[in-house]
Amino acid sequence: MGLFSFVKSAGEMLGIGGGEKESESEALKQQVADLGLDSEDLEVSVEGEKVRVSGTAADQETKEKIVLAVGNVAGVSEVEESIEVTNPEPEAIFHTVASGDTLWKIAETNYGDGSKYTRIFEANKPMLKDPDKIYPGQVLRIPRLT
Repeated sequence: MGLFSFVKSAGEMLGIGGGEKESESEALKQQVADLGLDSEDLEVSVEGEKVRVSGTAADQETKEKIVLAVGNVAGVSEVEESIEVTNPEPEAIFHTVASGDTLWKIAETNYGDGSKYTRIFEANKPMLKDPDKIYPGQVLRIPRLT
């Protein structure tokens, strides 16, 4: 189980924070489904600015992408997850994008080689659709080099 922090004012606008907990939970579940992130018996609940998510994911990557899919939403400041993983793998590092960041710069910092930015881009699909469209406050997966 993990607790992850997000920038409440950054992210996709799904109407989180309006008070309709059931519809907010359904909107977040739909966000996960729309991104094609498979999870068995996915449960999502919203408690103020905190989202709790549980279920079973096939691998660590899918688990982390589910956390990012519900956390990179305006109105969400924390995600508490208890997602079981069928095939455990090493966890990725999470990076909060700062003003002026690019995937190249993030790759240089984390890998020592900016040209590895495509690895970060691929690790954040389908949430990222263009490597040039990241924004301050967004949280990205930085997979470990193997």
